[in-house]
Amino acid sequence: MSPIISITRRGAFALAAALALTSAVSAQETTLKVGIMGGEDETVWAAVAEQAKAAGLTLETVIFNDYTQPNEALANKEIDANAFQHGPYLEAQVEAHGYAITPVIDTAIFPIGVYSKTYKTLEELPEGAVIGLPNDPSNGGRALKVLEQLGLIKLNPEAGILATVIDVTENPKNFDLRELDAGVVGRAIDDLDAAVVNTDWAAKAGLLDFRIAQESGENNPYMNFIAVRTEDKDAAWVETLRSAFQSDAVKEAYATAYKGAASPAW
Repeated sequence: MSPIISITRRGAFALAAALALTSAVSAQETTLKVGIMGGEDETVWAAVAEQAKAAGLTLETVIFNDYTQPNEALANKEIDANAFQHGPYLEAQVEAHGYAITPVIDTAIFPIGVYSKTYKTLEELPEGAVIGLPNDPSNGGRALKVLEQLGLIKLNPEAGILATVIDVTENPKNFDLRELDAGVVGRAIDDLDAAVVNTDWAAKAGLLDFRIAQESGENNPYMNFIAVRTEDKDAAWVETLRSAFQSDAVKEAYATAYKGAASPAW
C-alpha cells in the first residue's frame, strides 16, 4: 500500500502546486478601467495599454468629453483611475465634492497657451481685443496668470492660483476677457481675437499651429497625473501601471499626438 499512498500524495502535491500557480497568475492578470479625455490622449493610452499588456495588466479606456465627469466616475467606482487633470484642479474638485482621490503617477505638463487665428504675436493684439478664457476656477486662474506672466494684465497678488476676472487690477489695453466653458473656448476662436486654451482642447479644435505664446514650464505647478481612489493608492497594480506609462514607447506617443506641446514627466 505504501507505493500507492506515495503516488497519491505526489499527485495531490502536484495538483496543489498547479492550483497555486494558477492563482498567482490570476492575481497578476488585472483589468483596469481608466478614464481619459477623447482625442490625442487616446493615442497615448493605446501605447500604455500595449506596455501594460506584457505585464499582465489589461487597460480599458473610458472616454470623457468634459472635465467634470472623470472624478465623479472614479469616486462612484465606475472606473479605477483617471488621467486628465493637474493638482489645482483636483484640489478644487475635492473641496467642492469631498472626493477621496489621490494622485499616484505623474504624466506630463501641458503648457497652457494663447492662440489666435487673426494675430501672429501678442504685440499685435489691439486695444479692446476680445480674449477667451476657460471659466472653471483652476484653469481660469491659470489662464489669467499666463496673461499676467506675459505682461498683458496684472492681478491682485492675494488672489492666488484661483484668480478670476474680478481680480484684474491693471488692464492697459482694456482687453475684453470673456469666460467660456473650457471645452468651448477653443472652438470659439473664430469669434475671438485670441483665447487661452488648455492643450488638449486646443488640439481637439485644431489650434496647435496657431499658438502665439504659452506659459513657462519652470516651477510649473500644473503637472498632470494619473489619479486613483485614495483606498487604492497602494494597490500592487499602481506600480505596474507606472512602469507601463513611464516608458519610451509612451514618450514617443506623446510626441506624435501632441506635436511637442506636451512635456512628459520622466
